Amino acid sequence: MDNNVKIALVQFQSKLNCPDENVEKACGMIAQAASQGAKIVCFPELFSTGYNLDIVGPRLPETAERLDGPRIAKLCQAAKENGCYVIAPVATEREVKGVYFNSAVLIDDEGHVAGCYDKHHLYSLERFHFRMGNDIPVFDTKYGKIGIMICYDAGFPEVARLLMLQGAEVIFMPSAWRVQDKDIWDINVAQRALENLCYVAAVNRFGQEGETYLFGGTKVANSRGTTVAECTGEKEEIVYADLDLASTAKNRQEIDYLKDRRPDSYQLIAKKL
Repeated sequence: MDNNVKIALVQFQSKLNCPDENVEKACGMIAQAASQGAKIVCFPELFSTGYNLDIVGPRLPETAERLDGPRIAKLCQAAKENGCYVIAPVATEREVKGVYFNSAVLIDDEGHVAGCYDKHHLYSLERFHFRMGNDIPVFDTKYGKIGIMICYDAGFPEVARLLMLQGAEVIFMPSAWRVQDKDIWDINVAQRALENLCYVAAVNRFGQEGETYLFGGTKVANSRGTTVAECTGEKEEIVYADLDLASTAKNRQEIDYLKDRRPDSYQLIAKKL
């Protein structure tokens, strides 16, 4: 397994309720990222439709994706042709028709759907349109163990901690984060990276959706919480980062957060208040 991997975070500007057009554009950006050496390409939350649920929510019956549907198939083909993993955050419809999840689909570099993470904590209007996820998985890749948390999940330290305890070396954080909460964004990205001694790769949407402005701010924090790559402005762009996973392992040996935990005294955390 290679301890070094180049990732690409696509600060995407979606066209609202136009998933075919957005996926077509995304495939071109996958090729662009791969041409620069990226082996994992991540898009932001609900990139194929846009996020504002006042606008997007009523159209979910026609825009939500099935894992075996044609738009996911197109992304799988792009991943295979370009030899890279793709994290595609989209609205999904699965076994039960009319039940939707705010998901991130992981596609491997051979063009197969390798897994799917469903957003665990639903924010505001999301709870009227999506069912919350129940699993917080870690995925094995050729480049190490990766986890995914989506946007509001980052406000709950338990999600990132569960990913870390399962061995995640990189946590991807696709988001649709509004500008009013930029201060929280900056703190969450750094803190979740530091307290779990892993990389956090946070990719935010860019664009105006009705009254909602998504500012971008895409960045990568290393296992000391230091920003090692970030966007150049409030615009659509691809942010690249070279990750040294050996440094994560070294930090986990030097800083004993994992070994010095006291789970026997944490029972209150698991109680519903």
